[in-house]
Amino acid sequence: MRRLSAIIFILLLAVTPSCKFFKKIGLFGRKDNNLAILRTQRDSIRVADSIRKVQEHLLAIENTKLDSIRLAEEVRLAGERKNKYNIIVGSFITPEYAKVHAESYKQQGYDAKVFKMEGSNFELVSAESHQSLRKAVSRLEQFQDTIEIDAWIYVRK
Repeated sequence: MRRLSAIIFILLLAVTPSCKFFKKIGLFGRKDNNLAILRTQRDSIRVADSIRKVQEHLLAIENTKLDSIRLAEEVRLAGERKNKYNIIVGSFITPEYAKVHAESYKQQGYDAKVFKMEGSNFELVSAESHQSLRKAVSRLEQFQDTIEIDAWIYVRK
């Protein structure tokens, strides 16, 4: 019986065309095809993970930049609040005129700033800011004698 089944098997192999025939009808190719599909899925998952990691990294960088900008703005505002006595050298309703006037004082070496006067539409040009009223009054007298006779002190809250 074993001999007979071995002979029949050998005859079948001799009669059938080749492995390509079996692959076409699906006897041998399924495992290879499934393996290729699994590899493709694995690769696409790897690509998706890589993209997600890059996006998380870029988001972290962006958040760091925003935190840095926010911190710098807080430090700047804290410095402006400390220097609440401002020597004003000009006040303008038109913001462009205020910027030009401030730029001329910056070119002379002053730390000129433009800010809005509370409760009005005027833009004030401050040539200097000071923490103490005594220092501001002293500098105002110098300003009025040498640079701008119409200078005055504005107290920011």
